[in-house]
Amino acid sequence: MVRLSAGRASELLQRLEGVRALVVGDLMLDRYLSGVVDRISPEAPVPVVRVESQSSSVGGAGNVAANLAALGVRCSVVGVVGEDDAGQELLGALDSLGVEKESVVSHERRPTSVKTRVLARRQQIVRYDIEDERDLDEPFQDQVTERVLAMLDVVDVVVLEDYNKGVLAPTVTGRILDECQRSGLPTVVDPKRRGFFRYRGATVFKPNAKELADALGEFLHPEDAGWMEATRRRLACETLLLTLGERGMAVRGAGGVSASIPAIARDVYDVSGAGDTVTAVMAAAAGAGLDLVEAALLANHAAAVEVGKAGVASVDPAEILESVRAHDARSQPSISQGEQRE
Repeated sequence: MVRLSAGRASELLQRLEGVRALVVGDLMLDRYLSGVVDRISPEAPVPVVRVESQSSSVGGAGNVAANLAALGVRCSVVGVVGEDDAGQELLGALDSLGVEKESVVSHERRPTSVKTRVLARRQQIVRYDIEDERDLDEPFQDQVTERVLAMLDVVDVVVLEDYNKGVLAPTVTGRILDECQRSGLPTVVDPKRRGFFRYRGATVFKPNAKELADALGEFLHPEDAGWMEATRRRLACETLLLTLGERGMAVRGAGGVSASIPAIARDVYDVSGAGDTVTAVMAAAAGAGLDLVEAALLANHAAAVEVGKAGVASVDPAEILESVRAHDARSQPSISQGEQRE
């Protein structure tokens, strides 16, 4: 059994400060309309929500960038927004979070992706989306790619955050990954179903269980080191980090390192954004050159903190360290790890 002590966690978190990260992918604006329901509409059999509050936050790749900034990482983002009010609101939100947004591409014919959630007594009633999911047209693919490549000399890690909204088209991802490999720059990929196998050569590939099962078309066996290794090789990544929800995480790295990390027990308030938090911690750790199994332990605690918050939220180092201390005090094992040399 390998444990992550509070002292070790503090040391690792300090090493994240000063890392320079670049997040590339689908930017979104998350909007929330919250209120109460006390009647059914006379126009249709649907509840009438009397809105009492409204709020918004960055989503998608922007939320990963926000989490990186909260960790003390210097973070830049490359994505696409429309020339609309939502785009200006999203850029302003990134700026207020300390995320460098100067390389975001503006598209005059494409709306900013907006997801609006209507909630009553914290229960989501409906969500409606405004977005264009088609791949960017070629001139804008070139703009995104060139802005990324121009920044590779000044960052420590690149995150590819794919929500299937058209920014990470095959040509874009191929050129970025190829250049990162040539320069020895670590890459962290958070994939979605479309284009799942286009990320060959990624340093860390981080699907969730549903995404991986859908892509492979088979049952998952994360407890089986042989199956994890075969899957890692099939995905052609250095490290496969599979998130399993309430079952925790499974890690398989090149060189035969396997790890099974149980979830941190705590009350779950909202799982939205937990995957983005894990991606951010893993990216910061890769940029700092940390052991990726220890990084996964940190990410596991960060996810536990995030799901205890309402909506999509970021997590700071003090909150992660407090989670580790509380877990350490209960003397529960944090990870079982086995190594094979193949």
